[in-house]
Amino acid sequence: MDEAEVLPANYPHEWEADVVLRDGSVGHVRPITPQDEDRVRRFHSRQSDESIYLRFFAPLRELSPRDLRRFTHVDYQDRVALVVTHRGEIIGIGRYDKIDTHSAEVAFNISDHFQGRGIGSVLLEHLADIAREAGLTRFEAEVLPQNQKMLRVFADAGYLVSRRVEDGIVQVHFDIEPTQASESVRLSREHRAESISISALLAPKAIAVVGAGRTPGTVGHEVLRHLRDGGFTGQLYVVNPSADEVLGIASYPSVSSVPAQVDIAVLAIPAHQALGVVEDCAGAGVHGLVVISAGFAESGKDGQRLEKRLLRLARDSGMRVVGPASFGLINTSDQISMNASLAPVMAPAGHFGLFAQSGPLGIAVLESAARRSLGISTFASAGNRLDVSGNDLMQYWMDDERTRAVGLYLESMGNPRKFSRIARRLAVSKPVIVIKSGASKYGVPPGHRVRASRVEPEAFTAMLTQAGVIHVDDIHEMFDVAQVLIHQPEPRGNRVAIVGNSVQLCALTAQVAEAQGLIITHGPSSVAAEAPVERFARKVAKALADDLVDSVILCFTPPLLGSEQEAIALIDDLAADSDKAMVATMIGTRGVGALATAGPRVQGLDQPPRHLPLYMAPEDAVRALAAATRYAQWRRKDKGEPLSRAGIDRTGAQRIIEAALADQGSGAELTYEQCQRLLATYGIDLWSRRIVHTADEAVAAADELGYPVVVKSLSELVRGQATVQGVRVDLGSAGAVAEAFTSLSERLAAYGGEFAVQRMAHPGVSTVVTGTEDALFGPVVTFSLAGVVGEVLRDIGYRIPPLNDVDVVELMDSIKAAPLLHGYRGTPQVNRSALEEVIGRLSMLSDDLPELASVVLNPVVAHPDGVDVLGATIRLARPAKRKDIRRRALT
Repeated sequence: MDEAEVLPANYPHEWEADVVLRDGSVGHVRPITPQDEDRVRRFHSRQSDESIYLRFFAPLRELSPRDLRRFTHVDYQDRVALVVTHRGEIIGIGRYDKIDTHSAEVAFNISDHFQGRGIGSVLLEHLADIAREAGLTRFEAEVLPQNQKMLRVFADAGYLVSRRVEDGIVQVHFDIEPTQASESVRLSREHRAESISISALLAPKAIAVVGAGRTPGTVGHEVLRHLRDGGFTGQLYVVNPSADEVLGIASYPSVSSVPAQVDIAVLAIPAHQALGVVEDCAGAGVHGLVVISAGFAESGKDGQRLEKRLLRLARDSGMRVVGPASFGLINTSDQISMNASLAPVMAPAGHFGLFAQSGPLGIAVLESAARRSLGISTFASAGNRLDVSGNDLMQYWMDDERTRAVGLYLESMGNPRKFSRIARRLAVSKPVIVIKSGASKYGVPPGHRVRASRVEPEAFTAMLTQAGVIHVDDIHEMFDVAQVLIHQPEPRGNRVAIVGNSVQLCALTAQVAEAQGLIITHGPSSVAAEAPVERFARKVAKALADDLVDSVILCFTPPLLGSEQEAIALIDDLAADSDKAMVATMIGTRGVGALATAGPRVQGLDQPPRHLPLYMAPEDAVRALAAATRYAQWRRKDKGEPLSRAGIDRTGAQRIIEAALADQGSGAELTYEQCQRLLATYGIDLWSRRIVHTADEAVAAADELGYPVVVKSLSELVRGQATVQGVRVDLGSAGAVAEAFTSLSERLAAYGGEFAVQRMAHPGVSTVVTGTEDALFGPVVTFSLAGVVGEVLRDIGYRIPPLNDVDVVELMDSIKAAPLLHGYRGTPQVNRSALEEVIGRLSMLSDDLPELASVVLNPVVAHPDGVDVLGATIRLARPAKRKDIRRRALT
């Protein structure tokens, strides 16, 4: 839309989204507006007679003013319409019109010139999500039998579709509540589109370097030289109106004047010239931009505005953007050989996919890989991460056969929920190693677009663990771990053998191994320092042959008789015929890396030639092996099933929330009775209580609820005091209730607050379950024991929804006090299934309803016969749009 256009007062900005289409280009989804009349008319005029007939069931060559008004004037409630645009023009329209309180009729119209890009599927996905938020549960459509494309859109969406033919028209009906199949389809389409989009950036056929000059040392000149000297297999062009050629490569005044289709343009120009160049690239149909130039958001508010305009122009034109302030892209494939980066030498080819954000870190990462002889498959630097991010690269690496492991150096994270979702899918087949330079509360580098987060650093770590990601502290550790994962078989378990030629070194290694959770089942076994390499090799062979050993740790130091290379060669020959992982530490060696000779592939294992990872310190070797072992265990474990949504009334919950927000506004705290009704819509039974102000009221409440009861203070000051008792329990008579109320009210008068009477719960373990909406992470669920253990000692478990059944179990077991749930020192074990049910349902409640700023269930008493939810506080807020919504969107 033109920025000057006036939007309706109720225009839903949150429905706008940029989406990667099936061919890897970008489309902009937004609500239709009255100003779209001319665009709709132009869209209709370009459609073929067949398309018009299939949409309107009549040869409606022109739209009347009345039709145009009806199509473009909607209320965004009962009548909703979305459009997909490219360079400001409409290329797809989708709409629904409400039929009754539960259903709506849906219709689509896709441009003939943009067929096959998945636009209809995108519109259906977005309309269904909007409809669900409005309380609708069902879509209907009327389609001509010959409109097979539209029928496939419905059939392929993953919903359970019913069809019947009436009067020559196909009547289509389906429920729009997400199913496991529809979610799988959505994620698969997102993955495929984003993978194709990045593939086009990393495997271009033609590159134009904009701003490459003749002066050595300038950014554009050096990037061009690196491309040329790196042996780029495609066509290279220079865009420089002041030169006929640069480095022997023909130069053109603009990208649009290049006599070939340019796939990516590398921008090495002053920031103030960028918008003109991007507009030129858009007109030339360029797929992507690699903006090496700085001077954007990292330079201040003017740069932020410039960067925002660049992104909007690029996405409106279907282009992806790497950068600004990017270090560039590298693809070491023989078929591509692209060094479109500031790295002066092409990185060695290998199997490690790397992502880093800033330029200096890109240099450090590539230099570290080269020192260790650890080859890379592809490398990308996102710079300010305006568009392309680590999430996009992970989507690509999921399909890239050359990449066996992935490393990401993240200075900031713009969409943690999407990161977690993609990383979890990738980690099932390929290890993902992540360095995160500090939690979000410590700030982010200038130019990075990140929402403020209130979650603890432990929540970030828990998110990585939940996704199967290997979290490391620095580049050194990243490559330590990568060497094992790429060059060794996956450890089958945590049983290790330690073999060396120094008793002291073996003992130190064993101590470190046990601290890392490895179990020593063989050794430590040591030969004399002066022993010949053959004797050492026999020890290694014995360890490899031991059925109780999953991995072998070697540790040796001079003076082993024979050269280091002789020892390594002998060991490498042994390892070549084994499917067990092996690492080595050699005190006194001059470096680290995979320094062994390349042995043959292990029989039956599809992996690169074996190398022996060599480390200068035993701590590094053991830590790397332990990380690889934990990852292997994660891969083998049960990944879980989606939680059952039986008995959940999301529409009822939304009504309660909307009524409370309308009545009390954002920031409202629900009454206890409202909490009961809301939790009941998700199958959580919050026990009744009565607020009392006198002893007589307390007795009356007890008579109503039934004995025995408790009388308790609701003061937050009392609940926060470990030494102040604010509750009297197991009160079985009116006299006991009256005495308890009088005693508590007098003793706790200084703390204020009200008192409540509640039925006596079963004896058990008191826990706390919470759901909090975070601006960056979205919903965050926590679990802890009630009282001092959770509040003071911070023994709290974290998980990021959506959770599955395994996630819930692991959340409960993640706290140090978890043994108390299992029957500690003779106490009865609690009903874990009932507690898991409460946690799971709260996670779905938090995930479904972002208006829930916080939900605190405290206490949740777990006992052998079930759970008693005895208290709850719920606060509402009008949330910002989540970074990762259920409908596909670039964020």
